[in-house]
Amino acid sequence: MIPRPAVSVSATAGPTASAPSGAAVRAALGRVVGARSGDKGGNANLGVFARSDAAWAWLDAFLTTERLRELLPEVSAFAVDRYRLPALRSLNFVIHGLLEEGVAASTRQDPQAKSLGEWLRARVVDVPQALLA
Repeated sequence: MIPRPAVSVSATAGPTASAPSGAAVRAALGRVVGARSGDKGGNANLGVFARSDAAWAWLDAFLTTERLRELLPEVSAFAVDRYRLPALRSLNFVIHGLLEEGVAASTRQDPQAKSLGEWLRARVVDVPQALLA
């Protein structure tokens, strides 16, 4: 066995900015966040990330599992896990069973869930105007 140096990993709290207040406008969610998605067996994996600390504060409060189900109705029948990654300004969602038995057996038009993130980014929501400036 090759000796390896000990590695110490510690959690980072992430941004402490507050979500912007004030007027909101209807805009595609993708104007404020990025996303990446794909398959993990029969589950879909959806990562959503903010580009600024203020956008992260808003995203973290806005995009709950319930809101995800509203924005993507095809997800509503499935168990959804939400993971916060504040140091990366990101949320990760695992949608259990969305891809049935996996890529080879899925009857979905997008059997690998590769477009799920862009589908979410295309949803029009109320976005704080300050985030669009």
